[in-house]
This record gives sequence, C-alpha cells and structure tokens, in this order.
Amino acid sequence: MKEIEYKYLVDAEQWKLLDKPAPELIVQGFISKSVESTVRVRIKGDKAYLTIKGKTVGITRQEFEYEIPVNEAEELLSAFTPKQIRKHRYEIQYAGHTWEVDEFHGPLEGLILAELEVGSEDEKFELPNWVTEDVSTNPDYYNAVLIDKC
Repeated sequence: MKEIEYKYLVDAEQWKLLDKPAPELIVQGFISKSVESTVRVRIKGDKAYLTIKGKTVGITRQEFEYEIPVNEAEELLSAFTPKQIRKHRYEIQYAGHTWEVDEFHGPLEGLILAELEVGSEDEKFELPNWVTEDVSTNPDYYNAVLIDKC
C-alpha cells in the first residue's frame, strides 16, 4: 500500500486560536530505522499498531500497518525502543480534507507538525492559514529522525 503524505510546520499563534477537537495521545518508538525502511510501534489512544514503511521517494512510500494488542505494543516499546516520541494528535477537517496535527512533548516540546495524506502526488488541496513551511521532503522532520532528539 502506498502512503502519499505532505508535512507542514504549524504557526503556533494561529494554532492557539483554532477551535480544536479533543486530541489522542500517541506514544511511539522504532524497532528498526534506516533510509530503506522503518519498523514502528505506536500506541494511539486505546489501540496499538505495528507499521512498516519503505524508503520515501518524493512524498510517497510503501506502508503496511497492522493493529496489535496494546499490551504487546507496550512490551515491544519497553524491550526494543530505548527512545520514544510522545505527542497529541488532532484531526482537523479543512476544505474537504482531514489534517493530522501533532503537538510534540518532552524534548520536542514546541514542535507542531501538520500532515495531510492525499490520493496522488498531483492532488490539489487548500492550505489552512495555520500551516507555514512545507517540510514534506525534509528528512529532519521524519519521526524516525526526530526520535534521536528524545
């Protein structure tokens, strides 16, 4: 399955003004990470997932995600991921699309990233006023890189 995703920095002041739904807490770690592929364990709310992602080419990459029991995800995080990312995720509806906006915690406090999955690289969409710089192709903003700062 292919994931085609744009990623943007968020203007903190504009974000504060936005009426937002309740977020979900995400805790995630990486069992394996390289330029070629990553294997991630994530607990999101009351569900957990094991995700395998391939190398990013442009804004597209292969992605396979499987729901797993939360207790197994907790064990995997504890046993195999010395560093973890903690963030709150908001799902924001805007101009016919669902934006996923992450507010990071801990060492990444203050970072707010918005992601938008689209059906094709040439799909058109409207940008909300709270997004700023497009960092879709900047590896510094990949979670597998950000985790090194945790």
